[in-house]
Amino acid sequence: MKNNSSSLFSAFVPLLPFMAVVFAGILATGMTLPVIPRHVHDVLGQGTTMVGVVMGAQFLSAFLGRLWGGGIADAHGPRRVALVGLVCAAATGIVYLLSLQFADRTQAALSLVIVARLLTGVAESFLITSVLAWAMARLGPAHTGKVLGWVGVAIFGAFAAGAPLGVALNARFGFAGVAIAGLLIPLLPLAIVLLMHEERPGAHARVPFFSVIGNVKLPGLGLMLCSSAYAMITIFAVLLFAQRGWGGGALALTSMGVGFIVARLLFGHLPDQVGGAKVTLFAVLVEAVGLAMIWAAPGPEVAWLGAALGGGGYALAFQGLGVEAVRRAPPQSRGAAMGGYVAFQDVAMASSGPLGGMLAQATGLGSVFLVGAVLAAAGVGVAVRLMR
Repeated sequence: MKNNSSSLFSAFVPLLPFMAVVFAGILATGMTLPVIPRHVHDVLGQGTTMVGVVMGAQFLSAFLGRLWGGGIADAHGPRRVALVGLVCAAATGIVYLLSLQFADRTQAALSLVIVARLLTGVAESFLITSVLAWAMARLGPAHTGKVLGWVGVAIFGAFAAGAPLGVALNARFGFAGVAIAGLLIPLLPLAIVLLMHEERPGAHARVPFFSVIGNVKLPGLGLMLCSSAYAMITIFAVLLFAQRGWGGGALALTSMGVGFIVARLLFGHLPDQVGGAKVTLFAVLVEAVGLAMIWAAPGPEVAWLGAALGGGGYALAFQGLGVEAVRRAPPQSRGAAMGGYVAFQDVAMASSGPLGGMLAQATGLGSVFLVGAVLAAAGVGVAVRLMR
């Protein structure tokens, strides 16, 4: 598809199979987001620092997965990378189930939960990197913003739907119910991946991965800052609600996902039209306001709204910075470029978990959202530099 339409919706039908694959693959992760922190904290008896370590483990393996998966997609095509991602996503459910067999051995159970989180990182990195590379090859580089926009809608739609679904399954069937659903759901889109036409990679010489990293390092720095803020919501919002005696902690994650989707639907065409840097400048300020609202919230309603603003700002910042990253990459290495760009997110998320946990233990859970607001606002400097 290579048309001149500026509408985000002009790309919806061509991208629908990709969105379906991502939605099913990420839904399993979305179900565990509100469940794992409480499971580690309440059932396994660990503190906030260990909660941060467990949740951040995913992004350590995701970083390594993107280094690997993007190169494979460029060299051999994205299909095999997507298939491995879905299989790894299903395997996390098996490991979570195995951890329940060690209920009387906390350290063994905790170790298996960490292994499952590491597998989740590989699954997400392979799946998202391959789908982005595949979809951009299908639509062409002029539609990078639309690809990032719709794939992001699928990702955060899965997070928004997965959070309450995970809480409901956990309440009805326990952690085992969440694990079984996480095993089965990623297997559903395997047929779509096998049947979709694959754009084979060209014969051009490929740029080494770390050279691609050099090309995208400035947008990547901006992504690190706004991803650190986003991480505070995904990792610590449920615990903050519990500490303050509010119900609806999982709804903070749903609100964040809804904010993400609404921002993409209303404004997702702007990065392709007016430039990624300009969109990023306003987006990171919106994200910062959202994090500050959670920090200062007198009740859950303000915190839900703050989470929605945080998700909306992050949605457009991720998209805007991604457009800038692809502009700086050679055509034959766009898969590696997207992998390298999103790897900056993984570094931020992997470090934000344990660092945020230590900060929460020292100064209280609320402080991590204030720090997140400051980090998001710092992205203004990167946006200004990109505009120059």
